[in-house]
Amino acid sequence: MQRMADIIIKKRDGGVLSKEEIVGLVSGVTDGSVPDYQTAAFLMAVYFKGMSREETVALTLAMAHSGEMADLSAIEGIKADKHSTGGVGDKTTLVLAPIVAACGVKVAKMSGRGLGHTGGTVDKIESIPGVTTEFTPEEFFAIVNRVGACVAGQSGNLAPADKKLYALRDVTGTIEEVSLIAGSIMSKKLASGSDCILLDVKTGTGAFMKTVDDAKRLARVMVGIGTDAGKNTVALITDMNSPLGFAIGSTLEVIEAIDVLRGRGPDDLTEMCMQLAGNMLYQAGKGNLDECIALAKEAVASGKAFAKLKEIIAAQGGDIDAPGLYQKASVISDVLSPESGYIGGMNTEKCGLASVVLGAGRETKESSIDFHAGIMLKKKTGDYVEKGEALAEFHTNMPERVKDAEELFLSGFKFQDTKPAAVPLIYGRVTKEDL
Repeated sequence: MQRMADIIIKKRDGGVLSKEEIVGLVSGVTDGSVPDYQTAAFLMAVYFKGMSREETVALTLAMAHSGEMADLSAIEGIKADKHSTGGVGDKTTLVLAPIVAACGVKVAKMSGRGLGHTGGTVDKIESIPGVTTEFTPEEFFAIVNRVGACVAGQSGNLAPADKKLYALRDVTGTIEEVSLIAGSIMSKKLASGSDCILLDVKTGTGAFMKTVDDAKRLARVMVGIGTDAGKNTVALITDMNSPLGFAIGSTLEVIEAIDVLRGRGPDDLTEMCMQLAGNMLYQAGKGNLDECIALAKEAVASGKAFAKLKEIIAAQGGDIDAPGLYQKASVISDVLSPESGYIGGMNTEKCGLASVVLGAGRETKESSIDFHAGIMLKKKTGDYVEKGEALAEFHTNMPERVKDAEELFLSGFKFQDTKPAAVPLIYGRVTKEDL
C-alpha cells in the first residue's frame, strides 16, 4: 500500500484517490496496520474535501468486502431489504416484512439495535416474549424459505471496517459528511446480500439529515452506490418532524404495528407503510407502483399480512398473543399542555431523548432497555390543545425520572394561534433514472 501519510496529504489537498489507494486504506483499517490517528486524519480530510462518486463507491465496496459477504442464494426467489436512516416511532419493518412476505417476496432482514434517540428494530422485535434474533445462516435461510421473512441481528463480522471507521467518526466530529454516511449505510446493505434495497431517508427534527435538500443529496449518493453495485436501489425521502405514529418504545411500538396490520393503525404510519411496502413489491417485479401499493393494502384488508406476522414471530420462537407483550409499566402519567393553541411544531429528537430518560432507549451501548417504557402521544403537530389537556402519556418503571423527561419533552413543543400548514409525509423518490 502507498504510504498512509501520502494518502492523507492527497485527500487534504483535494486530490481524487484511486480504487487501489482506497482498498489499501480500508484493508489497513480492518487489520489494524493503519493507526487510529492516521485514520482520524484521513476522515477529517474527507470531511473538508469530500469524495467523488467513484471514490465513494470504491470506499463502500471495500468496507462491504472487509468481512463476511452474506450469500443468500440458498433463499428462493427475489430478496428485498429496507433500511431507514433512523427516526422516532419508526416501527415500519414490523409492518413491512409481513406485508411483503404475504405478497410473495422474501424479506431477509438484518437489523440493528437502538442507540441515542433512535430505536432499533432488533430491540423492538425482541420485546415479544420468546423471540430470538440470533441464528446460524442455515437457520436464517430456512425460516425465510419457509415463512417468507426473518428479522435477525447483524452478523458480528458484517462490514467490520465500517464499525472501526464509525467509532472514530463518532469521536472526531466527522459524522456528517455525506460520502461517509452513505458508505457506512450501503456497505452493510451490500454485505447483507439482498437483490433489492429500499432506503427510507428521514428528514426533519428527529432525523440525521435536518433539511430536505440534505436528505435528497444523501439519497442520491446511496442510490448511486447501490446501482453501481448492481442492486435495484430506490430511496424515499420521508418526514421526521413528528414521530411516526403515536407510540415510542419497544412494546408500545410492537402493539401499534400490530394495529396497522389489523387495519386500525394511525393514519400516518399506515400510509407510510403502504408506500414503503408498495415500493418494495415494485422493485421485486410484482407490477407497476400503483398496482403494488394496492397489493399491500389488500394484504392488510384481507388479514393475510397479520396472519403472516404471527407466522414470522412463531418461527422466531415468539407469540404475539403472549400476555407479557401487553404488560404495562408500573407508572403511567399524563404530560399536560402548558398552554392552549395549535401545536406548531415538536422537536422529534427531544421526544426520542425523553423516552430514553424513561428507560425506553440506550444512553450508551452497554445500557439495557426497559421494553415497557416509552411514550404514547395524544397530540401531534397541527392538533389544537387546551391548557391542561394531555399531550402524551409517559410509561416508566423509574418514577424518579419522570420530571426530567417531562421537562425535556415539553421543551420541544411550539404553540401558536393558527393551524400550521401541513407537511408532506413523503417529499420525494429517488431512482437510478434520477441520477
